[in-house]
Amino acid sequence: MKKSLAALILVAALAGAAGIYGFQTPEGKVEPATTAGDGEGLKPYATGALAALLVRPERKPAPDVGFQDGQGKPLKLSDWKGRVVLINLWATWCAPCRKEMPALNALQKQMGSRDFEVLAISVDLKGADASAAFLKETGADTLALYIDPEIKLINALQAPGLPVTILIDRQGREAARLVGPAEWASPEAFALIKAAVAEKG
Repeated sequence: MKKSLAALILVAALAGAAGIYGFQTPEGKVEPATTAGDGEGLKPYATGALAALLVRPERKPAPDVGFQDGQGKPLKLSDWKGRVVLINLWATWCAPCRKEMPALNALQKQMGSRDFEVLAISVDLKGADASAAFLKETGADTLALYIDPEIKLINALQAPGLPVTILIDRQGREAARLVGPAEWASPEAFALIKAAVAEKG
């Protein structure tokens, strides 16, 4: 167990340090988002600041993995079923995470509601205090503190590096994801969330 956990941490660290962001072809180009199936309605928003957004052609239920709030209360992704959530996995040692945190905070400040929340979840082994300090340092005063002390989410959500951001629809299904930093306070991001919230069924 300890060896597999260490391996996961190493993979995440190497991906973050090397700048391995996005789903790339052998030529290094980001694969365009697909248009078929459930995700077709969100495809137009994979442009501009969100050009690297991978829209899922068929949405499948996200794994109902457990994590904690800042006080150690156990939570599950299913606790947000019925709402649209934008999961962002980050760590204090991840420089791109630090860069995009203010934008995620701005997105939550402008779009956060009973229908939508940014779930910025720390997968840092330094603990809740270090993660809370990071949010304060980056000015993320609107984001709630969530932590994954056992680093289950990296594996469960198949995150190839940090940061990774995953859009979950009201039915608890993965609608889209973006690997690497993005400008989440952009017009494209606001439009994406509005469209996701407005989806029926």
